[in-house]
Amino acid sequence: MINVVLKLSARDFAHADLASCGWAGSAHHLAGVARQLERVRLGAVDYLAVCPATNIPVAKGGVDYQVKEGVGTLWQLAVHPALQSCGIGTILVEAAELRIRNRGLRQAELAVEESNPRARALYERLGYVAYDRQPDSWDEQAPDGSLRRHETMCTLMRKELA
Repeated sequence: MINVVLKLSARDFAHADLASCGWAGSAHHLAGVARQLERVRLGAVDYLAVCPATNIPVAKGGVDYQVKEGVGTLWQLAVHPALQSCGIGTILVEAAELRIRNRGLRQAELAVEESNPRARALYERLGYVAYDRQPDSWDEQAPDGSLRRHETMCTLMRKELA
């Protein structure tokens, strides 16, 4: 076995990053990310990329400050599938929490699909506590390019930030 160590850093996600993030979702999803970048300009959200020295994102996600007053809501968190379980999600969440604290807020929340126990385990390991459940849905692009509605049940989790 060979161990590989990469230095990773979190930075603002840029429109130019969309071209290298096909691993994160369909063209429909990435068009939605592009729309969120306009909200970054307005200060409503932060959208982050975690990158190695190549500066190509291996993880991405946002913090929305308008979902609930006084709370930073993490959403659209994704790590390149080939690099999951390597600690990159932890770097992404911690960078998002730093952005929330830098805005003077002390609470982070997120929703995790109940069909994603690996993600929930990560959030619990990072101190998030489940407090409710709610259904969620969004349009997703099928392989043939058509859109279909994805419906799921999510666990809502929160963390008090120091």
